[in-house]
Amino acid sequence: MSEQVMEKSMKRIAVDKVVINIGVGKSGEPMEKAKKALTELTGHTPAVRGAKKTVRDFGIHQGEPIGAMVTLRREEALEFLKRALAAKKNVLKESSFDNFGNFSLGVHEHIDIPGTKYNPEIGIFGMDINVVLVRPGYRIARKSRKRAKIGKTHRINKQEAIEFFKQQFGVEVA
Repeated sequence: MSEQVMEKSMKRIAVDKVVINIGVGKSGEPMEKAKKALTELTGHTPAVRGAKKTVRDFGIHQGEPIGAMVTLRREEALEFLKRALAAKKNVLKESSFDNFGNFSLGVHEHIDIPGTKYNPEIGIFGMDINVVLVRPGYRIARKSRKRAKIGKTHRINKQEAIEFFKQQFGVEVA
């Protein structure tokens, strides 16, 4: 009996983190506005991301700040995720899920998220939201010196991730 309980508790899926990203494409004033928008949405200071390479056609130089991101964990992640799903009317595409239990969604206007008011000083930004799901035991792959591997039966697949979101958040997957 205790083996069955143990097996089920190890199969429990949880949200590890929610990453919110705004890609502006240029530095300066638009970048500062994007950082303000992320701060208003999450209450955290965003990290600035630089360009990986130079693109002369767009006037982007390597290392130039062109994006901002915030990572949320635990209760804050769940609260933000509920609001973001409400902005999408609790409907997700099946193609948003990958084969490793993660999923991504895009929000066209950040003011669509409930509880966010339009601020004319900031404007409107679109954003990408990425959600990472984990099971107990996933930390060992990151913390181990020998780089332990997660077994195939313990990994989260696409169907399990979809079922998790249907049960936990009442989401409809189309």
